[in-house]
Parts: sequence; C-alpha cells; structure tokens
Amino acid sequence: MATHPKYKHQSNAAGFTLVELMVVISIIAILAAIVGFNVLGAVDDGNVAAAKAQINAFETALVAYKIKFKKFPDSLDQLVNPPSGDGILKGGAIPKDPWGNDYTYTLEGSRKYTIVSLGADGAPGGADYDADISSDNLGGEPQ
Repeated sequence: MATHPKYKHQSNAAGFTLVELMVVISIIAILAAIVGFNVLGAVDDGNVAAAKAQINAFETALVAYKIKFKKFPDSLDQLVNPPSGDGILKGGAIPKDPWGNDYTYTLEGSRKYTIVSLGADGAPGGADYDADISSDNLGGEPQ
C-alpha cells in the first residue's frame, strides 16, 4: 500500500504548545512590569532634580538682579521683564516646574526670599515626590 506524499503524516511536528506560549508571555509581562516600575521612579527622580536645578538657576538670576537693580524683585516675572533694561532671564516667561505648576516666590524683607515648587501633587506639603521643594532646603542659604 503506497501513500501519497501529500498526505504523509509527520510524527515530529515543530512548534510551541499553548502552555509554553503562556509561560513565555507571563515572563515577558513580569519583566515589563518591573522595568516600567523602575522607569517611572527614574522619571520622578528626574523631575525632582530638574525642579532643584531650576530653583538654583532662579537664585543665580535673583543675585544678578540684585546686583543690577540694588534690590530683589517683587516677583519672578521681573527677572524676565524688569522695570527698566533687559531682563536677567531670557525667554519671555518664567518656566513652570516639571509638573506644570508655577513656582511660588516670596520676598521677606529686603534680604530673604523663598522659591518653592509644590511637588508632584501641586499642593502644599506632601511626602516623597509630592513634597515641596524649597530654596530653603537645597543645601545652601539664599543670598
């Protein structure tokens, strides 16, 4: 009895079973979750570092403003649009913090100021990434 090659049955079929595919997909999903969690933490750390760097830049600009005009400005907007002359900061507007909120600038007397980013939650207080970032707690004293 001869068999036709078209109908020849292969005993060693190549491929993956459904269980093997599900195991591989589960492993990939677990690895993606771990990587995603670590990447989100890195983004949050980067936002905090960016806010601190921007506050430091504001402090430098405030000192330059004080040297030029003999006093600190009443608002951060005066760094861009001073009462007379060219602005200390270029760009036309004060940048927002990494979370899209305005920085808070408080002038206390003629020698003390505070610049604050309200953190990820945009509200006063908070902990971890929601904590306020202030010029008072960056490791240096304002001028």
